[in-house]
Order: sequence, then C-alpha cells, then structure tokens
Amino acid sequence: MAGLAGGVAGWAVVKAAQGFNVTPPSIPWSAPIALVLAAAFVGYLAYVTNQQLQVQRIRMAANRAVAMLVLGKSAALAGAAVAVGYLGFALHFLPRADVAAPRERIVRSAVAILGGVALCVAGLLLERACRVWDDEPDETDEIDSP
Repeated sequence: MAGLAGGVAGWAVVKAAQGFNVTPPSIPWSAPIALVLAAAFVGYLAYVTNQQLQVQRIRMAANRAVAMLVLGKSAALAGAAVAVGYLGFALHFLPRADVAAPRERIVRSAVAILGGVALCVAGLLLERACRVWDDEPDETDEIDSP
C-alpha cells in the first residue's frame, strides 16, 4: 500500500507541474545520497541487533527493542514508498530520455529507487533481527510416544 501511494504521488508531481504549466522539479543528488546513507545506517543497526539478539543471545531492554522494531517497520514502509514514488516520477520522463534534462531526472531517480529499495530491505532485516525465538519447547511441540 505504501508503494502504491508513493507511485501515485510521484506521478502526480509531474502531472501537477504540467497542469500549472511549470517545469517539473529536478532531483538534487542529495536525495538519493541521503537514501543510501539511511539504508546503510539501518542496515548497520540490523546487523548489530542481529548479533546481539540472535548470535550472542544478549537480552535487550524492552524499550530499545520496540524502538528498533518501529524503526525497522517505518524504514521498510518509507523505502517502499520512496522507491515506487521515484519510479512513477521517472517513468513519466522515459519517452524523452534522449534530451538532457529528462535523462538527468531518470538517472537520479534510478539511484533514488535503488536507495529506496535498499532502505526497504534494511528495514525488513532490522524487523527480522528483533524477532525473539523461544528456547524452550512448547507443550504442543512435544510428540507423545505410545
């Protein structure tokens, strides 16, 4: 759902600019770079959290675990929305890729799409790292022997 909303928003930006008879916005390099840096940071947190909870089996404070889980979920949703939003933006310029300005928007959008996908994946990995496994078998897991 977040991806769909992002795609509609990306397409709507271009259509709104055309409706008001103005040039669609160009994408500064800071946007894709910020997405890549955010993905790297969330990926690092996912690695550290996984090492602490899954590998070393060290307990984490409940409020920190919930904060990591919320960060992972929001990063995954934001990454999906941003990636598909930039995809919707770039698809509009694809027929005119032979001209310099649309080609620049397509290239920068492609880098932003990759950054958004990386942020989404890193968020999902952080979410997964927060999963707590039960060490003791459940009563329902035991098999009764005759």
